[in-house]
Amino acid sequence: MRTIAAITILFVLPSLCGCSGGRGGIWCAHYGTGLNDCSFYSFEQCQASVRGAGGSCARNPFVSAPAAR
Repeated sequence: MRTIAAITILFVLPSLCGCSGGRGGIWCAHYGTGLNDCSFYSFEQCQASVRGAGGSCARNPFVSAPAAR
């Protein structure tokens, strides 16, 4: 029983913390379950991820967008 609790904590807590974990994508997927994934570098990637799963995409507020050329 302790093993199951430890494994659950190991995998669930990092996904709930909202930490970037070294993933600095420009777009974040906000799923209907309350989980967020900010690893997308294009809006199209983000849209493909939330399609069918329910959710939306928004710019990552913790990463500045690259300057336009």
